[in-house]
Amino acid sequence: MIYLWLKPFRVILLFGCGILGACLLASCHQDVSLNDSQPLTATNCHWVNHAAGRTCVPNQIERLVTLDAASFENALALGLKPMATASLDWTPTYHQEEFTDVVDLGQSDQPNLERLPPLKPDLILGLGGQEQVLYGQASQIAPTVLIDFDYSGQWKDVFLRYSQVLNRIDIGRQAMDAYEDRLQVFKQRFRDQFKVSDSEPFEVSVVRVYPEAINLYFRESFIGIILQDAGLSRPRSQDIDAAAAYQRYRNQIQAPISLERIDQADGDVIFVWTAEEEATAPTAQKKLKELQANPLWQNLEAVQNDRVYVVPKYWIGSGPIAANAVVDDLFKHLLKDS
Repeated sequence: MIYLWLKPFRVILLFGCGILGACLLASCHQDVSLNDSQPLTATNCHWVNHAAGRTCVPNQIERLVTLDAASFENALALGLKPMATASLDWTPTYHQEEFTDVVDLGQSDQPNLERLPPLKPDLILGLGGQEQVLYGQASQIAPTVLIDFDYSGQWKDVFLRYSQVLNRIDIGRQAMDAYEDRLQVFKQRFRDQFKVSDSEPFEVSVVRVYPEAINLYFRESFIGIILQDAGLSRPRSQDIDAAAAYQRYRNQIQAPISLERIDQADGDVIFVWTAEEEATAPTAQKKLKELQANPLWQNLEAVQNDRVYVVPKYWIGSGPIAANAVVDDLFKHLLKDS
């Protein structure tokens, strides 16, 4: 949705630099915005290029706002809790009790920016792709950065980008090192338990059930990257990189299959989820139950071996917090005594 993710904030320098600032605006097309409480200067902000232009981002951020769930999660992983966010229902709901004081801005496709001025944010973070809709209005409220996030498999690079923008590169590296360390433990235990080989790989299938479709997730989706990092193989039908998937299906990370081709969803284990918004979740759940009752589904090897696991919506992404929750699930479902 990820659905995980520069046109600038131009800080108009006051105190005698107004004329020069106006010239820079006209000639360089750079945006610099003033926060009501603390004007930005070259000494307390750093310039970053992003999907909407170029923005001077405060070095010390205390009042952060995010315009989507990916930005919210990445900020949290870097030790910053946004004071407001859009798509709060898509944030890491397994820690939902921690977010009761976060102002809900509605959905990311139409966030309620009118709620922001009283909050006096010092930075607004969002995703690229909505420059025409959001940037002009948001950048009048506070410095705004929109980060490119084309598809969920880019989540590591996107997280690094957030760490650069938020001036927390070391924290970002520590978070990714911890993730990699956990997966090293998983890989060793998995190899010891299953004795897999190139000739006899253990294949992990990933299926998403929509209200109107059944989709397979490919190698360079968010979950596909985690499975690669965990040393897990994929069924041939899902072992497709982003470029090939886009050429074939016009989608880098997933594609639908018909019920008659449900055999393509088989593997040594199947992880399945619905991950829908509240309005469509009941329909997707009904679709999943219908699939589970279908003889074609019941004939799959993983189903017959009782190796199908329904997992939460954080399997869709899209940052280190969700990734570590997925790793928890891999330990839980694939390893004994975990």
